[in-house]
Amino acid sequence: MPTATRDGVDLYYETAGTGGTVAFVNDVGYGAWLWGWQHGPITRGHETLVWDLRGTGRSDAPPGRYDVDTLAADFETVLTAAGVDRAHVVGAGLGGMVALRHASISGRTRTLALFDAAASGDAIDEPALRALHPPSKNRDALRESLDGALSPAFREERPDLVAQICDWRADEDADSDASRAQVAAALSFEASQLYELDKPTLVAHGLEDPVVPVDAGRQLAGELPVATFEAVEGRHLCFVEHAGAVTDRLVAHLEAHRL
Repeated sequence: MPTATRDGVDLYYETAGTGGTVAFVNDVGYGAWLWGWQHGPITRGHETLVWDLRGTGRSDAPPGRYDVDTLAADFETVLTAAGVDRAHVVGAGLGGMVALRHASISGRTRTLALFDAAASGDAIDEPALRALHPPSKNRDALRESLDGALSPAFREERPDLVAQICDWRADEDADSDASRAQVAAALSFEASQLYELDKPTLVAHGLEDPVVPVDAGRQLAGELPVATFEAVEGRHLCFVEHAGAVTDRLVAHLEAHRL
């Protein structure tokens, strides 16, 4: 089981495929299942790297407050351990914030793809974010907590997939204490000097996202010097609900800037 260790915290990661590296950074509380829809298609032409943020899945969950600077330093440690010199970085929500901070402190980032992310924790609807992560991993609670993540129509049409997502979440997601620590990291984030991040960036955002309003995504794209904004139907996990279209757009973004 590959792990990277920073300050005594073991961080689990996995790589697959060959070629230029695409590294994924998870949203608050979610395990690496989050990237299951993009992982396969991208692995066919790239090396992919997924990892569990501290507090999530098979990574350690140290007590105390987390912040984005700490998570970005964790990410740098993982890339170093995996032997990655340059990477396309894909992040969702909190993972997008980590990707932004990491790109500002490390020269490893080639491109960015940010899903339902914001430049500031002030843009986040805190109750909506907390509602995504129930205090227990009871399947009914997990199913109800998907209301802010996936549209009612999608959940009604795909009950089999919803049940599978709940199983993955029960196995891989952060526990309640670690989720709260990650929520605190997202809420306290403030990007700085975005005008200096001249990495080609795809910003995609759910039009009905109740957690991070779509205007926050538009503003983020507007503050980055080389960014394209894409509105996507759906809520906070629009890249799951409309995985085919979003993955096609992501692959095109990667191919346009191949390592």
